Amino acid sequence: MEPRLIADYACHTGEGPLWHPDEKRVYWTDIPNGRLFRYEPASGHHEVCFEGEPVGGMTLQKDGSLLLFMARGAVKILRDGTLTTVLEEIPDEWETRFNDVIADPEGRVFCGTMPTKDRLGRLYRLDTDGSIHLLLQEIGCSNGMGFTADLKQMYYTDTGKRTIYVFDYERSTGELTNQRVLITTEEGGGWPDGMTVDGNGDIWSTRWDGGCIVKYSPEGVELTRLNLPARKVSCVAFGGENYDVMYITTAGGNVKETDGPLAGALFEVSAGVAGIPEFRSQISAP
Repeated sequence: MEPRLIADYACHTGEGPLWHPDEKRVYWTDIPNGRLFRYEPASGHHEVCFEGEPVGGMTLQKDGSLLLFMARGAVKILRDGTLTTVLEEIPDEWETRFNDVIADPEGRVFCGTMPTKDRLGRLYRLDTDGSIHLLLQEIGCSNGMGFTADLKQMYYTDTGKRTIYVFDYERSTGELTNQRVLITTEEGGGWPDGMTVDGNGDIWSTRWDGGCIVKYSPEGVELTRLNLPARKVSCVAFGGENYDVMYITTAGGNVKETDGPLAGALFEVSAGVAGIPEFRSQISAP
């Protein structure tokens, strides 16, 4: 598993890789700079495809458009270069932004927010009718999520607490219950950030300031590590025709002198295992 450089836009915070199977392209974002990128493996072409306000996470809608989770709690649909507003703002999130999101099997979206200067972060659930529901508070930094193979549990990362939790997940309602610790990472080895789950049910968790991705069993046992040539490894997703390629975002492109000459770049890795397609959101605009 040797990482291959795909594109280096020197992202301040490269994040949120998302494979678009209809277009056969991978999208990713540079959060604070409000840039959205896409890469087409068949041609090798990559480009900036959107510039605007910060995008902290995105999902693929059922119709192939992108659902963007932005600053101040705004949620917008990007279709053919045009934005349609789902939520203009969340009043309690006016001073912050979304950070990492995931669609569930029924088209809802779990979406976290960053801390403000006065309080810690939160986790919300956006339902298909556009209503937003507060699920968790006092989150150090809301981050990577994923579902178990049987879709009965959901993983959730609190970077600030160095912890990956597991919840019981009720598919019919979207409720999360029975929170417990699955993994607590070691100090000095980086912070758990974005994550994904492969077709075998194993967890791939990136390490901010750790320069690697750590693979765990569903029981939380470390299986292997993949090193990257950048300190801040932020997120990972499976893609490609057979979902057997991992796309990995990194951050620190604004401080390459400390975080490495390839900090802020997008990488790909032939993983030796296949992932599964991400669930598509089905959020309706008002």
